Amino acid sequence: MGVEIERKFLVDHEKWRRLEKPRGAYLRQGYLAPEAKNTIRIRVADEQGYITIKGLSSGISRLEYEYLIPVAEATEMLDNLTQSDVEKVRYRINFSGHLWEVDEFSGDNAGLIMAEIELKAENEPFDKPDWITGEVSNDDRYYNSNLSKNPYRNWGAQQGNRV
Repeated sequence: MGVEIERKFLVDHEKWRRLEKPRGAYLRQGYLAPEAKNTIRIRVADEQGYITIKGLSSGISRLEYEYLIPVAEATEMLDNLTQSDVEKVRYRINFSGHLWEVDEFSGDNAGLIMAEIELKAENEPFDKPDWITGEVSNDDRYYNSNLSKNPYRNWGAQQGNRV
């Protein structure tokens, strides 16, 4: 059984711009079943396709199963079976013994930069880089499945609360 233990944080844009970064990977993903209980995600990351099934979150943990699929089939599913998608460039940065995945969103979510760290246990200690700001692990708006339905560009008009 696969379990994902993940914490999400916002990123200081100015510090992020100044940081020397590795080459990022372009990701496009959409959702076949974006319900709150379970999600089924299709992703194209550079030249590889994936299907991922995620269960309901419990704290910062949830079941996760991910499988490689042919990129042509993943693209076809994104084009024909999903109603909205999320586009971003992902950077993988090692910091103090942990891997941080930093996503710079584009399209309807442009302006959002979010960092994720996967942990082995919910209480595992870790150091935060200085470009990390507030934690959003428990804010459902920041789930990619929700960003596909209610993109970041709409938040200011809807809630008067852009981060």
